[in-house]
Amino acid sequence: MVQEGPKTSILKKTINFCSERPFTAVISYILVVSVIFLIFPGLDIWASNIFYDGNGNFPVSRDPFWYNVRYFGVYIFKWVAALALLVMLFKLALPKLKAVMDLRHPIFVISSLALGSGLVVNTFFKNMWGRPRPRSTDIFGGDSPFIGVWHPTNYCDSNCSFVSGEASAAIWLMTLVFIAPKAWRLPLGIPIGLLVFVLSANRVAYGGHYLSDTLLSWGITMLVIIAIYHYLYQRTPAWAQPDNLDASFTKAGIWLHVKIGTAACWCIRNIKGFIHRFR
Repeated sequence: MVQEGPKTSILKKTINFCSERPFTAVISYILVVSVIFLIFPGLDIWASNIFYDGNGNFPVSRDPFWYNVRYFGVYIFKWVAALALLVMLFKLALPKLKAVMDLRHPIFVISSLALGSGLVVNTFFKNMWGRPRPRSTDIFGGDSPFIGVWHPTNYCDSNCSFVSGEASAAIWLMTLVFIAPKAWRLPLGIPIGLLVFVLSANRVAYGGHYLSDTLLSWGITMLVIIAIYHYLYQRTPAWAQPDNLDASFTKAGIWLHVKIGTAACWCIRNIKGFIHRFR
């Protein structure tokens, strides 16, 4: 019999705690990260300085390889969102066929992106907190002062540093792990986790975000994700029950077909009438 070492036991307990109390785990993560960077704000400067050349430039931002890595991530975000929308559109286009998957899945993916990365991160934090990006500060060749984490300022008007939008979109890819069959979650989660790390670290290397912007973006976005997951899958309301959702999309698809058919007939009649005038 193999005995578990103390490190294995701690890791197992941590994983069990996170799976059993995800809200508590994520909130604790946000609080711990916040406290660390509030007490040691220099950590942000130290992390960004690793990628700074001392002459007002972040060389990674000019490297074609890392530029392509960044936009590879953007393409993935777009494709995942597009595929989720396609699943719902397919059901509306062919309403009498059973949906190709539980329709909660695409709703979960799209709503997490819209509310987490879209509303909370990009609309609220990035447009209202005012934290200058590293490359905009006087430490790294810019004009603005360094502002610590969680300190709202007016040095930046919109699309500011706190928190990272691309790190938020990267961690959003973890929604695919949430909806994957249990046997696929680990094999899927490892490469997605690596991708999340690379895409998020790339923004720090670019001089576009501080380390704290990235780490807190993960936590804030994940909090939205697990809240939506809890609502749709664990406290499933009547409208979101798989059979009810399938039936609702079926009705909506049939209604759209009728409306489109009526509109098409109206257009054909009017086109024919217009043509007849020239006979």
